[in-house]
Amino acid sequence: MTNWTDMSAAALGRGIAAGDIDPVALAEHFLNEINRHPLRDRIYARLTPDRAMAEARAARDRARLGVRRHPLDGVPISWKDLYDTAGTVTEAGSGLLKGRVPDRDAEVLRTATQTGLVCLGKTHMSELAFSGLGLNPVTATAPCVNDPEAVAGGSSSGAAASVAFGLAPAGVGSDTGGSVRLPACWNDLVGLKTTSGRLSLKGVVPLIASFDTVGPLCRTVEDAALMLSALEGRPAPDLTGADLRGRRFAALQTIVMNDLDSAPAKAYAEALDRLRAAGAVIEPLDFPEIEQANRDSGLLYTVEAWATWRDAITAQPDTMFRPIRERFEAGATHTAADYVAAWQNVDRMRARWAQVTAGYDGVLCPTAPNMPAKVDKLMEQGDYYAAENLRTLRNTRVGNLLGGAVVTLPTGTASCGISVMGAPMAEHHVLRLAAAMEAALG
Repeated sequence: MTNWTDMSAAALGRGIAAGDIDPVALAEHFLNEINRHPLRDRIYARLTPDRAMAEARAARDRARLGVRRHPLDGVPISWKDLYDTAGTVTEAGSGLLKGRVPDRDAEVLRTATQTGLVCLGKTHMSELAFSGLGLNPVTATAPCVNDPEAVAGGSSSGAAASVAFGLAPAGVGSDTGGSVRLPACWNDLVGLKTTSGRLSLKGVVPLIASFDTVGPLCRTVEDAALMLSALEGRPAPDLTGADLRGRRFAALQTIVMNDLDSAPAKAYAEALDRLRAAGAVIEPLDFPEIEQANRDSGLLYTVEAWATWRDAITAQPDTMFRPIRERFEAGATHTAADYVAAWQNVDRMRARWAQVTAGYDGVLCPTAPNMPAKVDKLMEQGDYYAAENLRTLRNTRVGNLLGGAVVTLPTGTASCGISVMGAPMAEHHVLRLAAAMEAALG
C-alpha cells in the first residue's frame, strides 16, 4: 500500500477523487500517526478527533456521490493554535489565554471546512505569535525536523513540524514578520505569505492586525496553491506549463545579503545558478529605501502589539516568557507621532518599490540569514535570544514591510530557503513562478 504519510496533499486529494483513498481511513491514519509519535506533545497542542472523523465521513459521502467540493476535499490539515475553533481550547501559545474556548470557528477555518478540509487539531506556536524562533517554554517548543534539539522557527512552529514530521499533509499558519516562511524554511517546506487583507482575520487571535496574514505550510507549491484556494473558497491558480525561460528576476541586495551564515549563503548562490540554468534572467537590485523602514519596524510592530495586549499583559505579566513580554512592553516607549511618521515612510517606500520592480517578474532573496538555533542556548536568554530573534526575522520582515505576496521554497540544502516576492494580491502569479522554480531546484 502507498504510504499516505509521504504523499502531498494534492496527491491524497487525487487518490480520494479516484476512489483509491477513503477519507475516513485517511483521517484515522493521521490521527494514529500523531498519537504514536514520540514528539507529538511538542507539535500538537490538542487534537480534534471527533470533528475530524465527522468531517471525514461527510467527505467520504461526497466522494461516493461524485459531488466533491474541492481537489482537497477529505484531506486532513493541522491548524495553528490562534485560529478559533468552536468548542476547542484556543490559547495562541499563551498563559494569558489559558482555557479559552471560542464558541465559533474563525472565518477562514469555516471556509476551509465548507470546502472539505478535515481539521486534525491545533499546533503549538510562539507565544502570541511574537517570535521568529519558535521557542515557547510556556506551552511547548516544537522541534526542527533537521535537528530536534533546535527550534523549528516561529511563530508557526508546530504547523511546520506537523507537516515535516509526517503528522499532517499540510498546515495552516500565520505570518506577521515571517511566521509562515521561517518555519517553512528551517523545515524544508513551501510556505506562502499572503497579502494583508486577502484572507479574513475574523476569529484569528491578533498580534499586529496591520501585518497579520493567513498562510499555508506545505510540501509542494501545488499544495500551497490548492490550500490558498481552499482557504479563500475560490479557484486555484493554474500552474500548468510554468516555466522560467525569459522570466526576469531581481536579486535584492539591500539588507538581505548582510551577515549570512555560510550554509544559507552557499545554498542561495547555488539556487540562483540553477534558476539561471533553467532560463531565468537574474539581476542585482539595491533598494536603500528599505533600510529606514527596517529601522522603523521595531516601532511599528511593538506599538500595535502593545496597544492590542497591554491590558491582558499588565493584569498577568508573570504568566509570560520574559523575553516575549519585554518585546511587547517596548511598544510603550514610542510616541504617536513617531508611529504615524513610520507608517508614512512605509507607504512612500511601497509606492517607490512598485515603480522600481515593475519590470521584474519577481524579486529573490535568502529566506533566512541563519540556521536554527539550539533550544538550550536560547533558554539562557539574555542578549543572545533577542539578537537571534531579530536576526532571524530580518529577511522575511522585508516582505511584510513591502506588503506583497511571498513564497519560500527549499533549496535542497537542509534548513535553507529561497524566497520569491511579488506585488500585493499577486499570489497566483507568484505561485506560478514558484512552481517553475521548484522544478528547477529539484
